[in-house]
Amino acid sequence: MLERVPDILTFKECKCLLKVGKNTLLDLLHNGEIEAFQIGNRWKISKAAVLEYIKFQL
Repeated sequence: MLERVPDILTFKECKCLLKVGKNTLLDLLHNGEIEAFQIGNRWKISKAAVLEYIKFQL
């Protein structure tokens, strides 16, 4: 199912994948619940970090 998901996601891609709003995703990123990094003012989130977050939500 996630084979077509890129290894590094943009903020928008991650938001759509998790089906959460902008503020919710920002909270997750700022609180360190999902590991991510910024290049300039753009968030980059690894697919592995998203999968790790999903795993702990079950």
